[in-house]
Amino acid sequence: MSGLNLDVIGKKFPEVTFKYNWKDVVLYALGIGAQVDELNFLYEGYSGGLKVFPSYACIVAAAGLQLQRLGNIAFSHFVHGEQSIKLYKSFSSSDEIICQAEVENIFDKGKAAVIHMKVSGKKTGGDPVFDTKWVFFYLKGGGFGGDPGPKTEPLNPPERVEPDFSISFDTNENQAALYRLSGDLNPLHIDPEFASRSGRFKGPILHGLCTYGFATRAIIYGICNGDVERLKEFNARFTSEVYPGETLTTEGWKDNRRHIIQVKTERAIVLGNAYAVVE
Repeated sequence: MSGLNLDVIGKKFPEVTFKYNWKDVVLYALGIGAQVDELNFLYEGYSGGLKVFPSYACIVAAAGLQLQRLGNIAFSHFVHGEQSIKLYKSFSSSDEIICQAEVENIFDKGKAAVIHMKVSGKKTGGDPVFDTKWVFFYLKGGGFGGDPGPKTEPLNPPERVEPDFSISFDTNENQAALYRLSGDLNPLHIDPEFASRSGRFKGPILHGLCTYGFATRAIIYGICNGDVERLKEFNARFTSEVYPGETLTTEGWKDNRRHIIQVKTERAIVLGNAYAVVE
């Protein structure tokens, strides 16, 4: 079973404290495409105070994942499948947040193991800031006789209905090189030779969480009127790769108290089975 440690199921990992400052959140905003006319996300001297995109929760939470505790596994077979964030308060421009990860379950899909993890973040005083959920596919890690897990119900946009909002953002060819400075240094996103060895990609690809950040940015403008405090949840599945330089179009359809979200390039739908909850 490729070294996966099933004893971690239901276990909480040690707490990790993540410190950040205004330069970190500005770098993140640039990494998900923010432009100079978005000064409230880029300028520490902005009159209304520097704002932070809610998807920064993924950067903070990643510090608490501690994936090495999953066992002696080959990370070349590790694929990020789904991501969700739930926000209890907006991020300040600098802070210390205590993160704790938990392996909620590991399902056996035969050819792959599917790992469900949760990372929660709280202030040093104990006030909750966010919950994040991560789903990873560990290719060749299945076949251990475990529970196959529930089937996910598809969540698709309504057929033949125009979206309630549609926003397109261009990525540039340096996008992954810039985004990786926020913490994800996987060579798949920068090294052409490494990317070619995968046999799947024609070159370095954009981080999935960078695409997720672009989508969050579109939701903030398309639904929340620029107010980061209005976004309460965003859940999405990664469905196809994105190459730096491609255009990302985020669309949303109102569905009761949530919006069904879809992100696409000219080639493919890249984020699907997605929804956002906005107040």
